[in-house]
Amino acid sequence: MTVRNLDRLFKPASIALIGATRKPNTIGAVVARNLFNAGFDGPIMPVTGERAVEGVLTYKTVDDLPVTPDLAVICTPAATVPATIEALGKRGTKAAIVISSGFSKEQTQTLREAAKPHLMRVLGPNSLGIMVPGRGLNASFGHVTPKKGDVALVAQSSMVVTSIADWATARGIGFSHLISMGDKADVDFGDLLDYLAGDATVRAILLYIESITDARKFMSAARSAARQKPVIVIKSGRTDEALEASTSHTGALAVSDAVYDAAFRRAGILRVSGLDELFDAVGTLGTGSPITGDRLAILTNGGGMGVMATDSLILSGGRLAQFAPETMDALEKALGAGSARNPLRIGGDAPPKRYADALNALMADPNNDAVLVLNCPTAVTDGLAAAQAVVDTMIANKTRKHPVLTSWLGDNTAAEARKLFAANRVPTYDTPSHAVRAFLHLVEYRRNQELLMETPPSVPEDFQPDGITVRKIISRAIAEKRDWLSEYEAKRVLAAYGVPVVDTRRADTPDEAAHCAEMIGGPLALKILSPDITHKSDVGGVALHLTEPAEVKAEAEAMLARVREAVPDARIEGFTVQEMAVRADAYELIVGMTENELFGPVLLFGEGGIGVEVVEDYALALPPLNMRLATELIGRTRIWRQLQGYRSRAAVDLEAVALTLNKISQLIVDFPEIAELDVNPLLADAEGVLALDARIKVGVPALPGAKRLAIRPYPKGLEDRIAIKDGRQFLVRPILPEDEPLVHHMVANQTQEDLRLRFFAPLKRLSHQAAARLTQIDYDREMGLVAVGPDPETGDTIMYGVVRITADPDNLRAEYAVMVRSDMKGQGLGYQLMNKILDYARSRGIKEVYGEVLRENTSMLGMCRALGFIRKENLDEPGVVEVRIELGGGLASHSAS
Repeated sequence: MTVRNLDRLFKPASIALIGATRKPNTIGAVVARNLFNAGFDGPIMPVTGERAVEGVLTYKTVDDLPVTPDLAVICTPAATVPATIEALGKRGTKAAIVISSGFSKEQTQTLREAAKPHLMRVLGPNSLGIMVPGRGLNASFGHVTPKKGDVALVAQSSMVVTSIADWATARGIGFSHLISMGDKADVDFGDLLDYLAGDATVRAILLYIESITDARKFMSAARSAARQKPVIVIKSGRTDEALEASTSHTGALAVSDAVYDAAFRRAGILRVSGLDELFDAVGTLGTGSPITGDRLAILTNGGGMGVMATDSLILSGGRLAQFAPETMDALEKALGAGSARNPLRIGGDAPPKRYADALNALMADPNNDAVLVLNCPTAVTDGLAAAQAVVDTMIANKTRKHPVLTSWLGDNTAAEARKLFAANRVPTYDTPSHAVRAFLHLVEYRRNQELLMETPPSVPEDFQPDGITVRKIISRAIAEKRDWLSEYEAKRVLAAYGVPVVDTRRADTPDEAAHCAEMIGGPLALKILSPDITHKSDVGGVALHLTEPAEVKAEAEAMLARVREAVPDARIEGFTVQEMAVRADAYELIVGMTENELFGPVLLFGEGGIGVEVVEDYALALPPLNMRLATELIGRTRIWRQLQGYRSRAAVDLEAVALTLNKISQLIVDFPEIAELDVNPLLADAEGVLALDARIKVGVPALPGAKRLAIRPYPKGLEDRIAIKDGRQFLVRPILPEDEPLVHHMVANQTQEDLRLRFFAPLKRLSHQAAARLTQIDYDREMGLVAVGPDPETGDTIMYGVVRITADPDNLRAEYAVMVRSDMKGQGLGYQLMNKILDYARSRGIKEVYGEVLRENTSMLGMCRALGFIRKENLDEPGVVEVRIELGGGLASHSAS
């Protein structure tokens, strides 16, 4: 992941066009026309065999160029491109757009190898090119010149870029960047997300994705970008037929659409399904309107339109708001008795004041999360005047938090009203259904951002898994070249990670089965035990509701005969005898994991039982989970509502279900040898959960450890203990999302002067968002280490110090920040934390760590000097000093003194 030299791609000072031509209807001619006529302020140098292109004298070769171009745009045949890249690299060119197509895999690899030694960034091949309207740059063969704006579009498909540019230009929508990635020989989605997230001219990022190639890189970049600005995606290939077409078009690997959904949700980005929806979402999210729930109030002058909007809302999963009593009183006073119902109908003859009075009441209502105002054209009202009343009411109530969306129906009659709304940044839509869809975009975006930023609770019980037992079981199976653990082994694995399992015992013979039955007591289930039989019931290998040892023995003998006849070649190792769980009100659930070729392990939760494939009620998530994410996963299934309890059926212990998901997530993280897992059924009721059956597939993982995960898990290997000068000991560990309360407590125990020196300004407390941002980090590019220990007065765990680094996407430089409690000064804690983080930076291959320190912060400057930092004066900010340290390859620490 790197943004290195991408400035040369998007902000070049000079450009060479390789393969420019005057031949009509050729890509070289179209690119030349676009480049020379977009207003680029810099030299454009055509390289071609022709004398002049677009009235500019040309150069025969790259070596003939009078200056080294920052950017080269290449339109020559595929076979010539690697040599051209090599020649440009030797000249010092740092970026190239390869528009040429027809590359074989070998040619693409040769192109990549030619660019790499020169640190040249390559967009393409098979790219449409790029357009940066704000810089007069149109290095593409697009047919329109887009308007300048603040929305960036990144797409794999050239034709999607041209179609969106054409669609948006006709509607007056502008762009900061339009980027066609092509075949991604070098620059990919992760690189571009990182670059555009840091570009102040970009308000929102739009992605058109057919496939991604590096899940960890994409997820890390997307999570970082989504914390800074809206990221909205169209992912093609929702159907099997479309996936097949996508694969043949891009040569990329197609993966399950539902897995992409889970990844986008976890990254905090919003997925939409079409162009109009894409730009509606940009407009809605771009207003910055906050939203806290899914309850919508509808205000309309036409009853039929209100009903249509209500249908769209309910069918799409939203809720009608129930007006608060004080709102109903205000509405009945303003509009008349019987009016206060949602949708709120104010009559076809509603004058502007009626709109204003009704909207005033709804904006003050605590029981709704947004207001949708509809207007149907009539002969007795002025739609523009009604729109003006809405705008004036919103301005007068600008401190209130409810978003207001509008839909003025009609064509010519509504045009001026829509212009008025647009001028005042009021979201407006041509139909009620589009307005409702936009509201639900806000709802979905808020939910995804919560998953990204909200502080989750800790696991609500001590969780000490028995990893040694699991390691022995898995290692034995792999050594014996078995793909599947036996049911008995699978249940032992689950039990080792604290998942309640039904009492299950192994028996080699029918006589031993009878003895196990006597030990357990009935009712009982008897199952065949064979490494070659996965679905036991299909071959008569399951018997239920047995009560006596003699019955168990007889059934075991009969089962052996049935199974040997059905699968004569299967290895029979014996039986499992287990208690029949009698839990009349329990629900049958399924918890599973499968290995996705792109995103690695994917967790599944849903309604279980023998008809799980028919019911198809499940949701997916990427590990690692925590309790908050596990609860959200459960809530995305249809069975969620039943689990709340209804009529005489008690609610399920949902915390136990979420905890089970959390434990299985941790099992998957800890043991990359687990390739597939299935717990079905998992019984759940008010008393908790119980796993009745389990299947686990194992094997040697393709990637070691956590590298197979799309999201890097908690790096437990960084945990350590340290002692300070007064002899007290602390646990130093990576920061966790649930550390937010500890951060607030630490800040509350700082002196105002220490807070000013740390944050460069007076500070009384951190906001939830700021504290969540400090604790919800992406371990792949950030690291925070905290020193925690007991409070001497209460015994509660508190935070005594924290240090963090944030690396650039190139993993070359990282900025540090450190803070210790004010009452810990002089004990060497900050010094030891800095040593720890510098050692970590060395292990990651980071070359330099830097920071900014107030000149008056002499203690921090002294510590940096002792650690080997070099001080550099900041001429732009005389009160601030920059400190930096170059890191070598070793991991030796400075000793604390």
